[in-house]
Amino acid sequence: MILLAYLNFTVLLLLSLIHFSWGLGGKWGFEAALPTKEDGERVLNPKPLDSLVVGFGLLFFASFHFVRVGIVELPLPSWMMQSGLWVIGAVFLLRAMGDFKYIGFFKKVTSTPFAEKDSKFYSPLCLGIGVVAVVVEVFV
Repeated sequence: MILLAYLNFTVLLLLSLIHFSWGLGGKWGFEAALPTKEDGERVLNPKPLDSLVVGFGLLFFASFHFVRVGIVELPLPSWMMQSGLWVIGAVFLLRAMGDFKYIGFFKKVTSTPFAEKDSKFYSPLCLGIGVVAVVVEVFV
């Protein structure tokens, strides 16, 4: 389970670094990560602060894997220790399912550049992160 925790830690850390980059003005991959309508209009228009908040959330999610398997100790409430990976898993599994319109496996808009990347990369990645989080929780 420690290997799976390391895997999710690494993936979530990399995702958090990308979001920090965007929050600090970076442009690499930013446009490709935003869902659009069929006419090209963005569905989301995040501000730099939004990216920083997501970056910190992803960093916490990454770190929590190490806390849960005992690599790192933090004085967290027992309810968080008992439900943290379930919540992380649920967040990513729900993201993989999507909003049934623009994101996720069940999206209706499938012809945009984002939708193609979402189907090939983003949603499967979220599914993997979610499944690994649940597996780590179940077997720890």
